Amino acid sequence: MTDSPPPSTARRRIGLIVVAGLAGVAVGLAGIYGIGGLLSNAGDPACRPAVALAKKVAPYARGEVAAVNVAKSGLKVPALAFEDRDGKPLTLEHWRGRTVLLNLWATWCVPCRKEMPALDALESRMGGKDFEVVSINIDTRDVEKPKTFLNDIGVKKLAYYADPQAKVFQDLKAVGRAFGMPTTLLIDPNGCEIGTIAGPAEWASEDAVKLIQAALGRS
Repeated sequence: MTDSPPPSTARRRIGLIVVAGLAGVAVGLAGIYGIGGLLSNAGDPACRPAVALAKKVAPYARGEVAAVNVAKSGLKVPALAFEDRDGKPLTLEHWRGRTVLLNLWATWCVPCRKEMPALDALESRMGGKDFEVVSINIDTRDVEKPKTFLNDIGVKKLAYYADPQAKVFQDLKAVGRAFGMPTTLLIDPNGCEIGTIAGPAEWASEDAVKLIQAALGRS
C-alpha cells in the first residue's frame, strides 16, 4: 500500500493545481479575446500624448456622446487594412498626421444604418485636412449592397471604405476595442486611441462637434 501525503502537503499540491489551472484559463482567454494584445499595447509610450489629450477631451463626453470612453492608458491602434471604393488597398497609416473618427458598420446592423446620416453630417461640417470620419463597411456577402444603401439615404460626404473579410473588426477585438456593432474610435494623428464607443451616437449633435473640437485642440 502506498503512503498518503500528510494533509498539509496534499493541500499545497491542490493549491498548485488550482493556480496552474487558473493560469491556463487566463492564457486561453488571452488567445480568444486578445487580452495579451491589449496588455502589450496598453502602455505604449508613443501614446502618452493621446492619454493627456483624452483627459482634456473627457469633460466633453456628455449628452449625445456621453457613452464615449476616453483613453486611460496608451493604446496604439493596429494598422487596420481595408480598401477604398475602387478596391485600392489602404491601411490606417494612410491617415497618420490627422485625427480620425474610425467607424465600423454593416447593413445588417440596424443602429449602424441609423447612424450613417449623422456621421455624414459630421464629416460635412468638420472634415478637412486635420480630421476625417473614416467609416468602414464590413458586409461580407453582397459588396454592392452597402454602396446602394448609402446612395439611397443620400450620404454624400463620407468616403466609402470596406473590408469584405471583416478583419478590421477582429483586429480591434484582439486589442479589446470591438465587442459589437457599431464600433467607433477617436484616434489621434499618431494612431493612438483618444476614446472609444461601443454602440451608436448622435454624431451630428453639438455635443459631438464639441468633442471633436476638443480632440483637435480647438475647445
